[in-house]
Amino acid sequence: MAEFKKQTIVVIGTGYVGLPAALLLARAGHTVIGVDINENIVRAINEGLLHIKEDELQAIMNEPTVRANLRAQTTPAEADVFLIAVPTPVDHRKKVAEMKYVREATASIVPYLKPGNLVILESTVPPLTCRDFMTPILEKSGLKVGENLFLAHCPERILPGDVFYEIVHNDRIIGAADQKARDLASAMYASFVEGNLYQTDDVTAELCKLMENAYRDVNIALANEFAAVAENLGIDPLEAIELANKHPRVKILKPGIGVGGHCIPLDPWFIKEVDPENSRLIFTSRLINDEMPAKIAAKIRRAVRDITVPKIVAIGAAYKANTEDPRESPAIEIVRLLREDGYDVAHYDPMVDGYRWPKALADACTGADLLAILIPHDVVMDELNARRAAIEAAMRSPRVITFG
Repeated sequence: MAEFKKQTIVVIGTGYVGLPAALLLARAGHTVIGVDINENIVRAINEGLLHIKEDELQAIMNEPTVRANLRAQTTPAEADVFLIAVPTPVDHRKKVAEMKYVREATASIVPYLKPGNLVILESTVPPLTCRDFMTPILEKSGLKVGENLFLAHCPERILPGDVFYEIVHNDRIIGAADQKARDLASAMYASFVEGNLYQTDDVTAELCKLMENAYRDVNIALANEFAAVAENLGIDPLEAIELANKHPRVKILKPGIGVGGHCIPLDPWFIKEVDPENSRLIFTSRLINDEMPAKIAAKIRRAVRDITVPKIVAIGAAYKANTEDPRESPAIEIVRLLREDGYDVAHYDPMVDGYRWPKALADACTGADLLAILIPHDVVMDELNARRAAIEAAMRSPRVITFG
């Protein structure tokens, strides 16, 4: 592995992926320049404040070494390494990767490239992105990828709510078309990653990340399909799954309201994009999970069908329990569908900005006919269990359904 000396690293994109990487690189002694088009984020970083709610990351930001080594600005600068960590959303109409941000980020560093630079893409992308999409853009600099400019793909593996531990301790895949790029990237990650570093080519690295999330998506879809079959048979799906899991080689997941977050609902589409013929199971699983919010909304409608003008309180806007992240949240889609049908739905989440309830759950439920717990945060379930009598007493027609 090449020896990686403390160098200047530009991180393009200071969101859930880029900012934690920037902090840990600065902590390792590198000079780090965080680049973001959002001036408010740039200002916050330069003032030592995080726009991501992660207590451990704020503690790292407060360290003198990090404050000394990290600065933010709205445009790139010359550096030794450029790390790109920008979003790759799905075009929901075409079901393909929206590459606008990767394109713009890659083009933005071209004027600053010099011989020997390393460019790392952490964003999750369709296979062949490094070779067929990024390389032609980077070579507009006059440099040649694999000869005097080096390109690697090192997909992130982090979980919101536990970012610090995951980014440090998880194993990492280091993918590049040439060995020098692999070694340079490995040396950089070795400066702060305690997990194992596995080298491979760039296309394998791109596909590996997609496989990880498609695997989870398929297993969630299987659980949701099992639950639907059990319900049609008039039996308890959770009991059936629990008993099936008594088999030593079976581990069926719990069914849910759908799949959210920044990875699992998106990444399977990237596989279908490059090879639709051989991704039929992946495609079907994505459809099953995408249908879940409509199915949950139908269950809620049935629960209040005997009430003329029902008032519903829905709890949960995050994409999963015990996180503040609402990206691609199926709970938000469920509420949208109910409101679209004319239902009176009050929507709260004590952990997500913009959805917090008045004072207590009982206050939020005053006069309601149905309390639907879409995302069972621990703080929500603790209050429900401790004050259920008061909550139901505040409701007009006390009915409580908990999903997930």
